[in-house]
Amino acid sequence: MNFEMHQSDKDSSPSTFQILSLDGGGIKGLFSAAVLAKIEDDLGVNVADHFDLITGTSTGGIIALGLSAGLRPREIVQFYVRHGKEIFRQSRWLTPLCWLWRRKYPQQPLRDALQDCFGDKRLADSKKRVVIPSYNLDKDEVYLFKTPHHVRLTRDWKEPMWKVALATSAAPTFFPSCHDVDHIRLIDGGVWANNPTMVGIVEAVSMLDVPLKSISVLSLGTTNSVADKPSSLDRGGLWQWRQTAIDVAMRGQSHGVHGQAQHLLSMERAIRLDPAVPDRLFALDKLSEQRLLGEAAHASRNFAPIFASKFMNHKAEQFVPLLPTQPDGGCNE
Repeated sequence: MNFEMHQSDKDSSPSTFQILSLDGGGIKGLFSAAVLAKIEDDLGVNVADHFDLITGTSTGGIIALGLSAGLRPREIVQFYVRHGKEIFRQSRWLTPLCWLWRRKYPQQPLRDALQDCFGDKRLADSKKRVVIPSYNLDKDEVYLFKTPHHVRLTRDWKEPMWKVALATSAAPTFFPSCHDVDHIRLIDGGVWANNPTMVGIVEAVSMLDVPLKSISVLSLGTTNSVADKPSSLDRGGLWQWRQTAIDVAMRGQSHGVHGQAQHLLSMERAIRLDPAVPDRLFALDKLSEQRLLGEAAHASRNFAPIFASKFMNHKAEQFVPLLPTQPDGGCNE
């Protein structure tokens, strides 16, 4: 199989390379999408135009794919508003006791919503470089979906965007695992990269030969609530830690990743927006539409000037996928 280089390798490295990183967080992705929509309204820009690479996990992966498909953030906001309640509708037949043994929600409403959103678009149709984390449950290995932005990336371009979105958002205990990509058991990328900032940085450096000094990152969370940790955890076992362990692990991963990014890039070029909110105000599967939109409006009001000064001056070059070609020069569909 031959590859036609639609984008020529440059002799010099880019002086600026900007990454948008989008956290996982279930229905709280409405916050992230609304922040981006408000920034667009305030500054009169298309946010995606200012980023050379977008990476997103779980609900952040859905937003990343939406942006790469050409959707504007306000359209992604409508996706959450229109489909959120159906995706997270609890079956009247499943009691809380049943959730100890079965996933909380069926997959079909999420599948239908994603197919409605992305239609027949594939990763090859992406307008931006994208990296989407998932996890291979059979192999106990990380699994990354990537647009064809390097000649080595010869498979994922064929995948429908809705399948990629379904795989990255298959959160354990909430949804079944995803078997739609080559029959591999894939689950939510949040089990290892809920904050995918380092995924984006590593991709830029290792696959695109971008020097660290050229990279800037906007890391967007889905709101940050910190619960008091009871003293029973100090010597606690499984029972005491049953509701806290996952939250601590995901929060620790996110804080650690942001700290690593700041060490690599500097505090000036690793910017994170993840406002603190009261504990239990929002949940992964609890749609508090008006409160989330209000929080996004407040956060974006303060952040828009930062976006303007840190990210608006750079306009990303148009991304043209590197697709495999047949010997006659035609695209191998």
